[in-house]
Amino acid sequence: MTAPVLYEERHGLAFITINRPEKKNTLTEAVIQGVADGIDRAAAGGETRAVVLRGSGGVFSAGYDLTGGGGWTAVFDAPRPEPRPGAWDPVRDWQFMGHNVRRFMKIWECPKPVIGQVEGWALGGATDMVLCCDQLFMADDAVIGYPPARIFGTPTTMLWIYRLGLERAKQFLLTGSQLDAATAARVGLVSEVHPAAELAERVEAHTRRFCQIPANQLALNKLLINQAYENMGLRTTQLLGTLFDGVTRHTEEAYRWVESFAEQGFREVIRERDRPWADYGERGTGDP
Repeated sequence: MTAPVLYEERHGLAFITINRPEKKNTLTEAVIQGVADGIDRAAAGGETRAVVLRGSGGVFSAGYDLTGGGGWTAVFDAPRPEPRPGAWDPVRDWQFMGHNVRRFMKIWECPKPVIGQVEGWALGGATDMVLCCDQLFMADDAVIGYPPARIFGTPTTMLWIYRLGLERAKQFLLTGSQLDAATAARVGLVSEVHPAAELAERVEAHTRRFCQIPANQLALNKLLINQAYENMGLRTTQLLGTLFDGVTRHTEEAYRWVESFAEQGFREVIRERDRPWADYGERGTGDP
């Protein structure tokens, strides 16, 4: 069986690659844990100075796997009565999604710089992960966005507001509108945009430059910058984002939306969601 996440160390760099190209690198329990394990391994690697996080097959990730193949494991349980049909336990949901957030935030907390290589698309829950990176490099034909803002989700790591500011965060989260590469660069969401065929080479060349700076200097500067955002209430925002994500997945509208998968087919439901904005599934750029 092919590993869902690949790890490689080469010339002072660690490369963590999401490896489900046949599923557009959608996020499962194994993928999220694999990325977290890769970050831990890179942080402990004596020869590793910086990290590249990327996806295989020309795609970063189309978000969570909503087709039922996530293989999620319980991280919280306690005695309770048998729940009635449709009952939602917010604490169990919060612990489940919070477990993912804690693993995503390993990227944020890693003492070594982590560069996100965005190809194809980074959508929905994948943005909760990739926005934890220190810098983003994007292919000129890639898109990034949070379409679950239209129904069935809120950002859990909620780094959109901290990376974009109030006006732009509302612009792209109230509607879930996608950002193409040029827009992402213009609003400051990504550091650089390059032709898709050159992106991997440009990312590696940039990341290798970190090898010229003492590791402790990099770690302290990253910690200092991140701490400014921690002081702005990042963790409280993430708590609310994770709780609200559960709420939005358990509204009457959300239940009916998921039920429509069986009636209309998953891809058609996604296309209907995106049709008013003519993006994402309506344009064939991916799933949630």
